[in-house]
Amino acid sequence: MPLFSTKGMLLDAQSKGYAVGAFNANNLEMAQGIVMAAEKENAPVIVQVSQGGAEHGGVEEMAAIIRSLAVKASVPVALHLDHGVDFVYNIRCLRAGFTSLMYDGSNLDFAENVRITRDVVRAAHAVGVPVEAELGKVPKDPTGITLGELQKYLTCPEEAKAFVEQTGVDALAIAVGNMHKMKIKEAKIDLERIKAIRQVVAVPLVLHGASGVPDEAVTAAVKAGICKINVHTQLSKRFTEKIREIFQADPYTVDLRKYLGEAREALMEEVRAKIRLFGANGKAPGVREVAIEPEEYTKQEIVE
Repeated sequence: MPLFSTKGMLLDAQSKGYAVGAFNANNLEMAQGIVMAAEKENAPVIVQVSQGGAEHGGVEEMAAIIRSLAVKASVPVALHLDHGVDFVYNIRCLRAGFTSLMYDGSNLDFAENVRITRDVVRAAHAVGVPVEAELGKVPKDPTGITLGELQKYLTCPEEAKAFVEQTGVDALAIAVGNMHKMKIKEAKIDLERIKAIRQVVAVPLVLHGASGVPDEAVTAAVKAGICKINVHTQLSKRFTEKIREIFQADPYTVDLRKYLGEAREALMEEVRAKIRLFGANGKAPGVREVAIEPEEYTKQEIVE
C-alpha cells in the first residue's frame, strides 16, 4: 500500500472507540519490527520519527525506509513527524514525504503556539497532510517532577477548545499526567480531564509518553476519548535489553544481523501487545484515506 495519512486512521479510531498505536523508529530494524507487528495484528499503524530520530538517521533516509516498508505492507502505514519543534523542520519533513506532521509549541505561550501551529497547518493542508499539535506540556524528564509542578503543565479544556478553533489542527496532544522517558509504569492519568477536553474538542486526542502509563490507565484513557497513543521509551528499552542479553550470553558476538534481528523480533512482540491493548487489532480493513481540503484562513486577533 502507499503511505496513508493519519487523518482517516484517527477518525476511524474515534468513531469505533479504539486508539491507533504510534511507535517511534530510530533505525531500519525498529521500523521493520513495527510494521511486522501491525501486519500480524491486522492493525493500522503510525511509524513515528522524532526530530531527534530524524537527525540521527536522516530525514530523507528514514522517510525512504518507512515508505518502502509501507508499499509492501498489507495494512495501512502512516509516516509521522513526532515533536517537530520548529516550522522549518516540519516543512523539511513535509518535503521528504512524511504523511503526518506534529508541531510542538508546548514551550511557548498560547498566542505564539497558535501562530506557528496555524502556519504549519496552512502549509500541510495545502498538500493534504494532517497536523498534530500539543497544548499543555508533557514533561520530557520525569526525574524530580513533583505533583504540584506537574499540575501546572496540564491541558486546560477551555484553552484546548480555543486552540483547535484558531489553528485548524487535525489532532491534539494533551497533558493529563503523562510524562516522556518513564521507564516504570507509574504515571497518574487524569481521566476526568480527558473527558472534559473530549466534550469541547471535536478532533482526535493524543496521549504521549505512554511507556510510563499503567495498562489499566491506558484502557481507561481510550474509553475516555484518546485516539492515538505514542510509545517510544518502552520500545527502545526492549530493543536494547535483547541486545544486552545476547552479548551477556556471548560477549564475542560480532554478527550484527544476529543481535539486531533478535532485537527486531523482541520489539515486534512488544508492539503487538500494545496494539492489542489499544484495541486496534483487526481494525485495518475499516480504515480509509480521508482527503484534506486546503483551508482559507482569515487574520484573527489572538488574546493572550
